[in-house]
This record gives sequence, C-alpha cells and structure tokens, in this order.
Amino acid sequence: MEEKTDRRVRKTKKQLRQGLAKLMEKKSINEITVKELVDEVDINRSTFYLHYTDIFDMLAKIEDELMDEIMDIITPITPFTEDNSSAMDKAYSYLSKLFTMLNNNADICKALCGPHGDMAFINRIEEYIADHTAQYTAHLFPTDLESDLKYIHSYCITGCVGMVKKWILGSYTDTAEHMARLTYDILISSLNSFLTES
Repeated sequence: MEEKTDRRVRKTKKQLRQGLAKLMEKKSINEITVKELVDEVDINRSTFYLHYTDIFDMLAKIEDELMDEIMDIITPITPFTEDNSSAMDKAYSYLSKLFTMLNNNADICKALCGPHGDMAFINRIEEYIADHTAQYTAHLFPTDLESDLKYIHSYCITGCVGMVKKWILGSYTDTAEHMARLTYDILISSLNSFLTES
C-alpha cells in the first residue's frame, strides 16, 4: 500500500512539474498562480497543498532536487592523479552523466533556461561546478599559470554553460551523448596548450 501511495505522489509531482514548466515558457514565476497550475494539469488545489505551500516553494524544491542530482554527479570527482590522458577520459565520463541527467529533466530545464527562467539558479549550478572541479584539476597545469587558473576555469565553465543552454533551448535536437562528446572535444582543444606534459 505504501509503495502504491509513493507511486501516486511521484505521479502527481511529475504532473505538477510538467505543468509548471509549460507555464514558465509563457510567463514568469511571479505571474503563475496555484489555480492556474492545477487547472493546467487537472489536479485539485488541495492536492497541490499536500506537497507545496505555494508556487515559489514548489520551484525551490524542484531546483533543490535538480541541484542534488548535479551534486551526485559532480561531488564524487576526486583529484586527477593519473596522466593527463586518463584524467581527461575521466572528465568525459562526468560530462556524459551530466548531459544525460539534463536530458532526463528536459521539460523543467528548458523552462529554467528560458526567458522566464531562474538565472540565479543557473548561476548557482555554474558556481558549484566551477568551485568543485577547479580544486581537483589545478595540479594538471604548470605552476607558472597558477594566477591565471581562475580565468581559464571561468572560460571553460562559461562556455560549457552556454553550450548547455543552446542545446536545451533548441529542444534537445542532439543526443546527450553527442553533446558530451562535443563539449569534451572543445574543452580538450582549449586546454591542451596549457596542460602540463605527462
């Protein structure tokens, strides 16, 4: 019985999330009401309030869930102690998982990156990835580049975020695997001139 209830809750939350994503393509979160959302997905208001206090609470919880998924992918990254080639292969694995996760959450990711999305949340993701990966890749670069690493990392992260947004807003016309490979190739091409020779 508990499993059936959990399945029903997951289904309801998924419907609400899809409805919110659809509405956010047309208007900002400040303009969306609970009534409008429940009418969109044909769910009772009382059902909405079983899970969320208001629209802002719902969006915050969705963003936290997405952030948790991203952290589950990025947090296990440990210092790259192998030669550069092995380190970069490991980087590709993380990129592949990240693009797959974004593809699995296509509807809400598209809404968050769109004109009525939440750029503060996008910046939060960008900062987390930049901060977490920078500390584990710094030793791959020559010591005389230490003062420039913050710029190199910023260039790479900003470029990757731009590619992700272009992909998402283009309705995911390319596969997650293709995007992971393309991002990887561009990063390697950009970094090769800086990396310490193994």
